Amino acid sequence: MSTPEKRFQFYGRRKGKTLRRHHSDLMDQLLPHLRVALDDPLAGMGGRRWLEIGFGGGEHLAQQAELHPDVSFIGAEPFVNGVAKLLALVEEKNLSSVKVHDGDARPLLEALPDAVFERIYLLYPDPWPKARHNKRRFVGPETLAQFHRVLMPGGLFLFASDIDDYVAWTREHVARHGGFAEEGDPAQPYENWIETRYESKARREGRGSAYLRFRKA
Repeated sequence: MSTPEKRFQFYGRRKGKTLRRHHSDLMDQLLPHLRVALDDPLAGMGGRRWLEIGFGGGEHLAQQAELHPDVSFIGAEPFVNGVAKLLALVEEKNLSSVKVHDGDARPLLEALPDAVFERIYLLYPDPWPKARHNKRRFVGPETLAQFHRVLMPGGLFLFASDIDDYVAWTREHVARHGGFAEEGDPAQPYENWIETRYESKARREGRGSAYLRFRKA
């Protein structure tokens, strides 16, 4: 009997430094209440919904949730330390509209119904710069098909990166998909933008960023 092929990872390590005591407590006590149930991923969520995949330390997601209390958010992030930082922001800002998927985003995407998100953010994903690792990039035919399926008509896929090759890769794959139209000025950050730690690092190292906007046709 054959076994299912193991999927490659889009991300690197799952955990960094040992968590501080309070962050560890949040992982044990708060995360179970916010974790997305894949058998009912939209439970308790309102009609306006945004998704952020790979939220890093959660700064952008937390700010958007604070600015848009009428929107329900799901953040997907496999890195334990990043999840803990988002939980600390949720607690600090008393955010009640954030749910968390602390793992590979693909099972979440596959569990979601059609046409349920207004926006999907993918900000500074791992670029996997070596050619032999390019297949690990999150943007590809499989994920774009899922993005198109779960976005509402007219919904936005928002992709930001400081890696020119990944920006070109994303444009090429989106064009090949055919279900999105690019719009806006890629040199201009999104509305209510908060500079992420990855963007700050890119600026220190002399790299600019592109902010791509793809609207579901």
